[in-house]
Amino acid sequence: MARAVHFFICFGLWMLLTWCVQLDSILAGLVVAALSATFLGHLFPRNARETFALSSLKRLLWFIYYVPVFLVACMKANVDVAYRVLHMNLPIRPGIVRVKTGLKSEMGRTFLANSITLTPGTLAVDIIGEDLYVHWIAVSADDDPEAQTRIIVSQFERILKKVFEP
Repeated sequence: MARAVHFFICFGLWMLLTWCVQLDSILAGLVVAALSATFLGHLFPRNARETFALSSLKRLLWFIYYVPVFLVACMKANVDVAYRVLHMNLPIRPGIVRVKTGLKSEMGRTFLANSITLTPGTLAVDIIGEDLYVHWIAVSADDDPEAQTRIIVSQFERILKKVFEP
């Protein structure tokens, strides 16, 4: 069952990304989706419906709300990094910080780490338990872990809890 879900998700993504209904494109999508499901299907969660937690309409709506929130945060981070690069007086103090996450599900934590990594100026390095280690471009020595958690994680975490937590 998980491989079938994997196949349909991959094929659906193929069709959305190529946006082409020509026979050769559809056949290529079927082959890629079949190969992906065959060789990578064991990596796909067994209980995909609960793991992705998008089965209920409420969670789906929270996920749809998350997309523009993430895009706005990404644009702000792009402007911040570009401003730091263009203005030499602005400090760039890279470092690794430990932030705590309240997300309990593995999928929620992974989604949070990927969201942080996709945001310029931050890179999720590791997840150990409820701690997330993040390489950050603007580490301040006087920031406490709660402040760092609030700056890096909180904007994503409160919405992801509604999407991925029961």
